Order: sequence, then structure tokens, then C-alpha cells
Amino acid sequence: MSSGGTEDFRSSFFEECEELLESMQDGFDLLADGAQDGETMNAIFRAVHSIKGGAGAFGFTDLVTFAHQFETALDHVRSGKCDADEELLDLFRQCGDHLADLVAAARCEGDAPPRGEGLLDRLAEATGTGDSGAEEILPDFEPVTLDLGGNASDDRALTLRFAAEPGLFTSGNEPLILFRALAGLGTLEVEANLSDVPPLDALDPTACRIDWSLRLVTAASDDDIREVFEFVEGLCRLEIEPDAIADPAPEALPDGPLPSLSDLIGGGDDSASTDPAATGPDPSAARPEASAPRPGGTIRVDLEKIDKLINLVGELVIKEAMLSQSIADLPGQAESDLSASLESLKQLAGEIQEGVMAVRAQPVKPMFQRMARIVREAGAATGKRVKFVTNGEFTEVDKTVIERLVDPLTHMIRNAIDHGLETGDQREAVGKPREGTVTISAAHRSGRVMIDVADDGGGINREKVRALAIERGLISGAESLSASEIDNLLFLPGFSSKDEVSELSGRGVGLDVVRSEIQTLGGRVAIHSEPGEGTVFSISLPLTLAVLEGMVIRVANQTMVVPISAMHETLQPRSAAIHPIGAGGWVLRNRTGLVPVIDLGHFFGFRGPVTEIDSHVLLLIESDASQYFALIVDDIQEQRQVVIKSLETNYQQVQGVAAATILGDGRIALIIDPDNITRGSVALGGAHSSIQMAV
Repeated sequence: MSSGGTEDFRSSFFEECEELLESMQDGFDLLADGAQDGETMNAIFRAVHSIKGGAGAFGFTDLVTFAHQFETALDHVRSGKCDADEELLDLFRQCGDHLADLVAAARCEGDAPPRGEGLLDRLAEATGTGDSGAEEILPDFEPVTLDLGGNASDDRALTLRFAAEPGLFTSGNEPLILFRALAGLGTLEVEANLSDVPPLDALDPTACRIDWSLRLVTAASDDDIREVFEFVEGLCRLEIEPDAIADPAPEALPDGPLPSLSDLIGGGDDSASTDPAATGPDPSAARPEASAPRPGGTIRVDLEKIDKLINLVGELVIKEAMLSQSIADLPGQAESDLSASLESLKQLAGEIQEGVMAVRAQPVKPMFQRMARIVREAGAATGKRVKFVTNGEFTEVDKTVIERLVDPLTHMIRNAIDHGLETGDQREAVGKPREGTVTISAAHRSGRVMIDVADDGGGINREKVRALAIERGLISGAESLSASEIDNLLFLPGFSSKDEVSELSGRGVGLDVVRSEIQTLGGRVAIHSEPGEGTVFSISLPLTLAVLEGMVIRVANQTMVVPISAMHETLQPRSAAIHPIGAGGWVLRNRTGLVPVIDLGHFFGFRGPVTEIDSHVLLLIESDASQYFALIVDDIQEQRQVVIKSLETNYQQVQGVAAATILGDGRIALIIDPDNITRGSVALGGAHSSIQMAV
């Protein structure tokens, strides 16, 4: 087999491992919820067993060894020899984590992680398997002796009928390999039925049109035989029957060719000819009729191919906008004639775009399962008992967003356990259960994804946070801050309320990293905390990083785009309560209090500061810290969906700019980053600084 083919199979194995590990974690969650049914344990056992089987095919010895002993312990619980209490379930989860580590190590061809040392000893002690675990996983039947020296007194002759279902070849399976494995259990003779094979010009190489009759003389059990066909379960039809013409205790195998399948059936007793189960395999039965409904399936597609498709759809949307602009410039009659056709094209382009975006959408469940491991490890590191609760795990988000959310969520969960949750004694003293709870939720709201990370701890100690901020020179002692403003001090670079350095905290890497990562995704993060009740970190994210709903504005003859999600309202300065302050600065008084006003044209250096504000428009913006400010713009043109183009990839990072887009007239428009503008306006000094200080 070529190296490319081997790599394809290897890649498929690891993709299947991800699904099996997810299934295993689902099973553990069901056990934790009290579902002590046999099917749950069977599903967990099958997942581990399948990983072991595939790993053996690729020679991943460490993975095979660990998975074998892990499934031995699982089988003890499955067979009722021990109960999966809370302590054992926690140990199973740790073994599942280590199994995932071993899969990851095999994937990148690295060394086995050291954290699994001692796990197998603890597992053997907890389940009572010990060194005899391999023998104890055998089914309950009278053992037979297989004498390889030629004593066939315990051998039996079996007839196997094997017919492939559609998909056997495309899944990477080969009947010859199965038959070779079967031959290792005894003496095997094979006869192929070629009656259903079409002429060469009509042959579909992906469809198996051959079925086989096999005669096996072996001392192995039916379970051992079926295990050979384990990886083609659901992709074939397999029947195992005692050989009707075999002598009950044959002294030697018959010489000469094996009788045909029709001879085998015809040579039996009269009941065999009338028993439907004893008839030969009907080729049509192995292949469903074309008219029969087929269940929906899934295919794996390389992410680069999807990204390329998304870029092409983005270009289609841009070309549609350009065509709209060109038609708008035509004389009135021509414009009206083309508008109807263009509208249908626009609708079609929008539907294609939505469909392509949906292809990249993935449920957040796998990410939540990764967070469950973080909770267990953080709880063990801090000595706190923590219950992990998830809500909305089937909420779908762009795959790129999910991948880049892992690090921020990991930091937030560790922060919630280390900083937020009290110790067991402290919780008990205030009437709380000793076990703390960390909850992560996901939901779609107003065209965005909302992810909340909540704990039921003691809440933010605002007095301590304020004192630390003063001590480190972040604020002055005379400065008056609201509760929300104190909470947002936690997002300042290097801020940490932990006095000592631990495995989780106290190294000067604080929530500023979280906010920075969320903002690069076009999102916002906010804090809500109640003393004694806990803290909630709320993350608002776009559904995708490919398109954006924005407001197209004009600033000093420059066209720009403001994200709709950041806009609160638009105002006419004539009717608003605008007050000058300092040298060329302004503040807006509204129901939220005094709001600083930032001249967008002056910020980007397009022109000097505005002297007459009445001829402009104000955009009231809500920051990620739930604070308000207003932007001075010249005009609002339209609201539209724009295709996001990375400015950093194609040029470089620019302060106050999140990305760029291409408009219908072919010009490039910058997509502004409102939160970055507010921070940059303070750094610029002058009037902007005086505005911020006044507020």
C-alpha cells in the first residue's frame, strides 16, 4: 500500500478515535447522572475496545496496553462483579483522560504522557482485576483446550456465510484481511459466489458484489470468531452455523475441494431446506433496493476545502454588491429592468452563503467535554470538590471560533475554581454544600453566540480588588469607582488577586489574556458578580468569522464599517445634550450619565478635530465592559452584511481597526474595533484624555 494510502487510513483512525472518546465521555456523564444500565457500560466498553483494536493495527503499543487493561476493568463493572460508585467513576474519567492523551501522543508521534503512571495499579485495585484481568474478561463458558500439536478432539466444523453491505470497501475494509485473521483460528476453506458480479464495463469498484461461503474447523468460540469481524459490524451480513455435513468429532479434515454452498444446504436434513435461516445468501438481501429509503449520513471534508469554498462564496457576495452598484448608476429604465433579476441573484447568493456557513458550524459539545477535564484537574490541584454542569451543548458555532475559544475558556474555568469557589469548610460555614458548582452554557441570541461561565462561589471581593489596584498604581486612592468598574479592573494586564504562585494562578497572566483573545474573535466579555452568590463571565461572539453585520458610515470622505453588535443607538447632536469640555472635547449627557465623545475622523488622522458638531451624527457604542461612549461620524449610509478580510494577514495590525472588507464599488472599507478605539483614545492624550478623566 502507498504511503499516502497509509496516511489516509491513519488519519481516519484518529478521526474515529475523536468520536469514540466523545462517546466514552457521554457514557461517563450518563453514569454520573445515575444511568447504571447495561447499555451505557456496553457503549463505554465498545469505545475503548474499538480504540484498542485500531491502535493494534498501527502498532501503537502503549495505547493498546493501556486500553486493554482499561477495558478489563470496565468489563468487571459491565458484568456486575463490582459497582461503579462515585470514586470508581472518577478513576474511570482519569483513565479516559489518559487514553485521550495516549491517542494525542500517537497522533503526533510523541512520548506517552507521564500523568498516567500508577493509574492502572489503582484501577486494578479498585476493580479487583489485578494481574488476572485478561482471563477474567472471558465470557462465562466452559474453557476449551486448543492443542496446536494436531489433537483435534475439541475442534468443531462451522459454516460461515459472509456478504458485504454497501460501504464495506469505502470504509477501508478488505475481506481478504478478515479471512486471513479467521484462518489464524483454525483450518479455513473459502468459496466465493461470483454469480452477481456484472460485466467489467458495468462494474462499480466501490461496491462488493461477491459473497462467500467459508468452512472453518476450530476450537475457538463464536465470540472469538465474531471478534474478527468486529470492525465491519454494520457493513456486512454474517451467519455462523454448525457444519451440517461434518462429523461430530472428525479425526481429520476431508480431502478434496469443499462442496459448493448449494451442496452444503442440500446435503442436510429435510428441515434445513425449509428453514429460511439455512438458505444461501441472497445477493439482493445484502444490498438494499434502490427505492428503499436510506438513512442520512455524514462525510468528512478537509477544512481547507471548506475554507476555500467560503472564500469563493465571499467573492460571489462581493461581486453581487459590485453588480448592484453598477446597476444603480444606470439610467432609471435600465435600472428597473435589471433590478428584479439582480434581486433573485442576491437572494440565491445569500442562501448559498448561509448554507456554506452552516457546513463549518459545529456543536460546542466536544469543547465542553474538554472543559470537563479541566474542571477535574483544577479541582484536584486545589483540593476542592467541583460539580461541572453544561447547558446548550448542541449550540452550533463556527469551527474556527470553537478552536480559538479553548484557551480563554480553560483560563476562565481555572480562575473560577481557584479564585471563585471557596474551600469545603468555608462553604459549609455559610450554609452551602461542600461541593462547588461550575456551569458553562451556550445559546444563540440576536444573531450571536452567548457563552456563560458561572460559579456559585463567594463572588468578587471588590474591596480587595480595589486595594490591590491602588497598591499597584492602577488607580488613585481618591478615585471613585462603581462595582462594575472595579470588576473590570480584573481585565488589566498582569492583575492577579492571588498572593502566592500556584499551579493555576499567581504568575501575572490574568484575565487580560482572555479579553484579548475574545476581542480578536470579534467578541466581548463582561462580568456579573454578587457577593456570596458567585460570578458569571458572559462572552458574546459572532456566529462566524467570515461575515459581519455592519453599519456603513462616512468619516472625512472615508468609508468605514461599524459592527452592528456594538451599536446601541444613533443620535442627532442638535437634539442631544452635548457639552464641550477641555480643548476641543465633548461629552454627551444621557440616561446613563456622562458619556465621552470621540471624534473618529480625528482619531484616525483623517482631519483635524471637529469644531461644529451639529452637522455630524453620533453613534452610541456599548463597550465590552458595559460602558458607553459616542463616536462622531459624518454620515450613515446603510446597514449590510460584509465579508471579513483579515488586515493582519494582508497588511499589518492597525490600532482601532478589526478587519477590512470590499464594498460594492470595489473600494476597501475598514471595519473598526470600538473597544480598541476607546483604549487608544486615552493613549493619544490631549482632548481625549481629558474627556476620559472628566468622566
